[in-house]
Amino acid sequence: MNEVGSRGSGECRRRRAVAALSWILVFCSPTFAEEPREVHGSSDAYSAQGVTLAWGILRGSDEASTQVVLRVVADPHVYATIAVAGKNPFSGQERVLQPATAASASIDVRVPRPQYADFPRTEVRFYAAASATAPALVVYYLGVPDTTPEFLDATRLDAYLTDRIARARAGGKTP
Repeated sequence: MNEVGSRGSGECRRRRAVAALSWILVFCSPTFAEEPREVHGSSDAYSAQGVTLAWGILRGSDEASTQVVLRVVADPHVYATIAVAGKNPFSGQERVLQPATAASASIDVRVPRPQYADFPRTEVRFYAAASATAPALVVYYLGVPDTTPEFLDATRLDAYLTDRIARARAGGKTP
């Protein structure tokens, strides 16, 4: 075989290999629409396009009556429905903290603090459509963020959450 024939044969094999690799990447890899985007929240506030949330604690007379409050605000044009679940990462058990609810001005999810001993992972699930079965975005926390402030008065907690949401929105994305 002459030099031109062997170079042409090598080029043909290379083209076939590139075509096969392209086919594998396109048809065998999962699409982004199939899997929700998961974001690990770490601060007492989180903000991204269409969603903002903030944490606070309302102290009770004892630990059993102390409540963790998670305020969730979502743009209904971006996310139609919100749900919140507590999960045990070891057993896989899940507890509904907020059933699927239409996005509105804001939703406060109140959870007794002792619940975090059994269900430490909190997942805030945002669905693009009310009929969607899989969330488009999941913001999850492992426990209550260390930076979460505590309040003795519900009015002060409410004022703090309102202010914290506004500051998170103004500052853009907060992990």
